[in-house]
Amino acid sequence: MNTNPTTHFGFTEIPTAEKMTRVRQVFDSVVDKYDLMNDLMSLGIHRLWKRYAIRRLRLRPGHHILDVAGGTGDLTRLMYPRLQGSGRIVVYDINDNMLNLGRSKLMDRGIVSGVEWVQGNAEELPFANNTFNIATIGFGIRNCTQIEVVVQEMIRTLKPGGEFLCLEFSKMAISLLQPLYDTYSFNVLPRLGSWIANDRDSYQYLVESIRQFPDQQTFASLMQQHGLSGVRYHNLSGGIAAVHHGWKA
Repeated sequence: MNTNPTTHFGFTEIPTAEKMTRVRQVFDSVVDKYDLMNDLMSLGIHRLWKRYAIRRLRLRPGHHILDVAGGTGDLTRLMYPRLQGSGRIVVYDINDNMLNLGRSKLMDRGIVSGVEWVQGNAEELPFANNTFNIATIGFGIRNCTQIEVVVQEMIRTLKPGGEFLCLEFSKMAISLLQPLYDTYSFNVLPRLGSWIANDRDSYQYLVESIRQFPDQQTFASLMQQHGLSGVRYHNLSGGIAAVHHGWKA
């Protein structure tokens, strides 16, 4: 039995017990420039990815929704109008600074009622079984220590027939573009982090974490193994990101 388990933090192996703290420190560091950096790094395309992902949901008024790692409020902002004043969205994130950022952004848009903000670990969701109609996670699951546990927990909280949706960076599906993508990822993005956010190391980690995330088919298989049916994924921008979607049996 391994008494000193390790996990990856980007390309570095660290004690498993340390990862949650180190990830929290990364997002504490980048929160002030988070939205600006997302726009610069993706040339604004992340906004189109998020809209596409939310359009795939069969979201209806009265639905109860869980938005895991949703501290920025971006997915919640897109889902909220479709509730038409009925139902609720629980925004759940481990980082209180990210939650404060998202809450402020949504309040500026007049989005207050019907949204709850809860801090906690995605591997230990404090919600009863069969609570939500929809559970989403956008650009957050790769930062979790135990991805499989997060998927299990999200499915546990879904009602039978409920939808699971994950939007995450993935594996480039166009092999000819891989060298260009690698050059941009490992040379340009950390430099942007240094120039704009004064934090090269955090953006180096974020780039490396993308390469550690399972490929599209592997993640789809994991979803199926834990009881989701109708699992599909859709590549975005040639596989730079992907939307995975399925239903709880």
